[in-house]
Amino acid sequence: MIRRLFLKDFISFDRVELEFQNGLVVFSGASGSGKSLLISAILYAFGYCSVDAKLVELNIDRPKGLESESYEFDDELILKVIKRDKIRYYLDGQSIPKRVLNGLFSPYVKYLSVRDKLLFSSRELLELLDSYIIAKNKDYNRLLIEYRGRYENYKLKLKELEKIRADEIRLNELVEFAKFEIEKIEAIEPKVGEDIELLKIKQHLSRLDKIESLLREVQGIFEYEGLISEIYRLLDKDDSFFLEAMERLRGDFEDVQLLFEELSEIDIEYVLDRLEKLSYLKNRYGGIAEALNYVKRKKEELLEYQNIEQNRSILESFISTERNQLLDLAREISKFRKDFSLKLEKELLEYLFELKLPAVKFIFDTISIDEFGLDRLDISLEGSTIDTLSGGEFNRIRLALMVASFSSFKNGGILILDEIDANVSGDESIAIANMISKLSCAFQIFAISHQAHLASKANQHILITKENSTSFAKVLNRADRINEIARIIGGERPNKEALDFARRLLDM
Repeated sequence: MIRRLFLKDFISFDRVELEFQNGLVVFSGASGSGKSLLISAILYAFGYCSVDAKLVELNIDRPKGLESESYEFDDELILKVIKRDKIRYYLDGQSIPKRVLNGLFSPYVKYLSVRDKLLFSSRELLELLDSYIIAKNKDYNRLLIEYRGRYENYKLKLKELEKIRADEIRLNELVEFAKFEIEKIEAIEPKVGEDIELLKIKQHLSRLDKIESLLREVQGIFEYEGLISEIYRLLDKDDSFFLEAMERLRGDFEDVQLLFEELSEIDIEYVLDRLEKLSYLKNRYGGIAEALNYVKRKKEELLEYQNIEQNRSILESFISTERNQLLDLAREISKFRKDFSLKLEKELLEYLFELKLPAVKFIFDTISIDEFGLDRLDISLEGSTIDTLSGGEFNRIRLALMVASFSSFKNGGILILDEIDANVSGDESIAIANMISKLSCAFQIFAISHQAHLASKANQHILITKENSTSFAKVLNRADRINEIARIIGGERPNKEALDFARRLLDM
């Protein structure tokens, strides 16, 4: 349940802080006072809509079953929406996207508006009927769990088969391309590090002519070796360092000569061609090692392509068998639904009669198998289906359905009603108030009161007033409630009869 609402700088409200009770919470007040704004603020905190508020904060009890791997929860949660440069949502101080916030709380916070068909789509009707059946027959729940689990696996296998068939269409192209890539790389026979060695050879080859020319020019230095040695002896100086240097120089020249001879035997065109091929592999695959790994992966893919036909055959056989078994389960589910829909129709009669409505019939159509089985569900009211129901009929049938399936709402939640009793007659108003009062045993309900009977059923009555363009919210005591209900009945200046009637309503 929502324990507290705090909002700041929200259109006509400067500041509001309200603590809520469980059960039915009714907002009343003159038209334009700001009742719908407070409903919007509550919805805003759960990510249902956007409003122009600087701050909205809710303290709520953690719903049973609320779990998330991404967020931590305390037993009492704080939802906060702050608008500065942009709107930010927080859950217990943790920033959370609006979409994720709404997804977390949508199972526990139900918003019913006269302008939508919630609970009247085929999916919602089937879910409501399933909940009704589960509350009365535990075997049905096991049947649903088995069906839905197997259907999810069935869908995954269908996707796998679609991929295999798509791959088969272009299988020849994939095989030829893989073979082409493998042959192209293996024809080059690359070796890791080979390109580095070839670059060194290329550098030496580019300097080959220069090396040969210099060798010829400096070769005469050895003709003067004896003369220089003789000079040292004449001077009585040691010439050993000179002789060692000349010997080292002679050895280096011999090494250069050997390198020159080796390079002379190398085919420069081969080196350049080889470097070009290796360069292509490096540019295409990111490196020699990467190219060799690519070959390995492609060979593995070829093995997969060879097995694809066998995999398709096995998968098609599984899907065919599983579909037949799912159809059997779906037919069993459909039988449960049709049998229990008759029971629900009978239970609805009492509430529909109270709401001045004729009997409702559930209309089943058979469709292709999906996550809900083989059924599409609609409602018929004397020949009128969901799409042709009036707003008043729509609201009253919705309430009757929720009350009739009351036992399925084990964990309750929060129910926010938008103009639920607007534009209805006195008898209809009484019936609607009674329905909502029954639902308030399972839900904490927030509703705007247009009628005295709904206001009199409230566990908590909050008056919204407006003075000089500023709105205020006040929790009413009994005396204040009598005056407000009398105003709803008799206008701004109610007479004694209106006040007496208001007292009687509160005492009922």
